[in-house]
Amino acid sequence: MKKPHKPKSPKTDRKRKSAKKKYKVRNWKEYNDLLVNRGRLIFHITKEAVERWETTERSGKRGRSRRFSDVAIEICLTVQQYFRLPLRGAEGVVGEMLRLAGASCHAPDYSTLCKRGKTITVAIRVRSRLPGETLHVVVDSSGIKVYGEGEWKVRQHGISKRRTWRKLHLAGEADTGEILAGIVTGNDVHDSEVFPEILDCIPDTIGQVSTDGGYDTRDCYAAIRKRGARAVVPPRRDAKIAVHGNSALPVYARDENLRRIRKVGRKRWKIESGYHKRSRAENTFFRLKTIFGDSVPARTEENQRTQLLLRCKILNRFTALGMPKSEVVA
Repeated sequence: MKKPHKPKSPKTDRKRKSAKKKYKVRNWKEYNDLLVNRGRLIFHITKEAVERWETTERSGKRGRSRRFSDVAIEICLTVQQYFRLPLRGAEGVVGEMLRLAGASCHAPDYSTLCKRGKTITVAIRVRSRLPGETLHVVVDSSGIKVYGEGEWKVRQHGISKRRTWRKLHLAGEADTGEILAGIVTGNDVHDSEVFPEILDCIPDTIGQVSTDGGYDTRDCYAAIRKRGARAVVPPRRDAKIAVHGNSALPVYARDENLRRIRKVGRKRWKIESGYHKRSRAENTFFRLKTIFGDSVPARTEENQRTQLLLRCKILNRFTALGMPKSEVVA
């Protein structure tokens, strides 16, 4: 005997309606060529860099002056990060690249790379802006493993005193995914503490800043107001209005967000405000950890900072080459 037909519950229909959209890359041929170009040696060492390889500057201090310029040190460490090499391996690869290029200069030894890596300044290169262009900035952070035991040992025996992390705080452009600024801190620093500093690293005009609920603090709102930008930060579920409408105090951006959420709902507010573009920051961390791994091999904080910022700089160069263009499949 056949079972009677059971009508579908509205919960099942809701699941079908909220199914994820499928996307397809439309510029696969061009994007494939860009992925191949990432591995070309000329992408890492140019003729101009070879001409500036050695320096004639004198330090004025006792002892031998520096032979290699900061450009040479940065290129060697960049090659090390991209190809995931130890310092000795980077020395050998760069030396062979210089030999094949017919250059008379030599690669710095691994000891020089380790010492100079602590002091070089890594500037994250960004594209030039158009006059009057405003940025939609997204900010987030993620943990990076350093010299600690693996996850298996942690599950078996618990966290040991040697297991630690570094936090990489990034500010990116929502439309292109380009990294605008980066700061490396310890794992005991809260995201909101670094937020004003990372905004100060962006010299361009900011139109909107989107972050997650971890930045829902007065200091973060004050830093955004200082830049004259719109703050899109989801308030806590139990948030209260701080400055009421009959008050003589200036309008508080958090209160405006909270009033709109109470009127149309949190989901609708996120769509209206463009909050979902904040996922660009999470996508940036996914790309970083996929390409370079989720840990850094350096043992000192200074070298760890240099390695992480170099990864950001490399990723910006990859972004400048081109990105996949995805469209929703009907």
